[in-house]
Amino acid sequence: MTLHDHEIPVDAPFVRSLLAAQCPQWAGLPLSPAGAGTDNTMYRLGGELVVRLPRTVEHGDSVRKEQTWLPRLAPLLRSVRIPELVHAGVPEGACPAVWSVHRWIDGDTVGPDTVRDWPALGADLAAFVRELHGTGLMGAERTGDLAGYRGGDLEPFAPRVDQAFAALRAVDGGGLDIDTLERLWRAGLALPRAGGPRGWLHGDLKPGNLLVRDGRLHAVIDFGGLSVGLPDAEHAAVWDLPPQARQAYWDAADLSDATWSRARAWAIAVAVNGIPYYLRTYPAFVAECRARLAAVLADAAGR
Repeated sequence: MTLHDHEIPVDAPFVRSLLAAQCPQWAGLPLSPAGAGTDNTMYRLGGELVVRLPRTVEHGDSVRKEQTWLPRLAPLLRSVRIPELVHAGVPEGACPAVWSVHRWIDGDTVGPDTVRDWPALGADLAAFVRELHGTGLMGAERTGDLAGYRGGDLEPFAPRVDQAFAALRAVDGGGLDIDTLERLWRAGLALPRAGGPRGWLHGDLKPGNLLVRDGRLHAVIDFGGLSVGLPDAEHAAVWDLPPQARQAYWDAADLSDATWSRARAWAIAVAVNGIPYYLRTYPAFVAECRARLAAVLADAAGR
């Protein structure tokens, strides 16, 4: 499944060639697809490892960022597991980008069949977010690949969101109340800019990046969106969770109404952009975006 221009063509023989060149001790282990996202493709390697490859050279910047910071963050994050880097791959042969091998983490992605107690899940996620946001920056600054757009203000993103709303109106067919979504977006945009110190942000805490064991949050994966910045956008992913989890998260995080409104605006912005961009290439992701926007509308109607 190709999502972007100039994607690196990845398949099992391609991965084996990288392993043979740089990790010959693992080259003969069983190899099988382990999922893919908008930025990366994963292959499980034996029973204990997973190979993570960027879709494009540009996405390799996120992999390199993980290689740099995950080993430094891991000892400081105690509430859940995060990916453990075991090999930092470099460009090789037909692969023009960096790539990684991580330790495999057992667990199920968050969903209705894997979570029994949604309020507990929301509280667990809030605890991880507090822990991450409170971790010292270790000299990191909001520059280069750590200056992710979701760690900044809403205002610079506004022209792109306006274009996305226009594109969404052209393709939606009446399934969403776009007028209300745009009103909620503009309400968040009109608020004073967030203040406070900048901290570490995961950047993409959607259910697919949360692993549970025995129904409780066990691990947080995919730190490709790691950045240093303001926390508002970090909370946006709670609209991907059921209302019980979202309420528990809000209560445990003790968020102000203004922070909640800005987080909701970020939730809308990312989803509205995602639907037109991936409409013909990634229907599962489009469905996730639509579900998020429907949750935003239902939540706003109930408050």
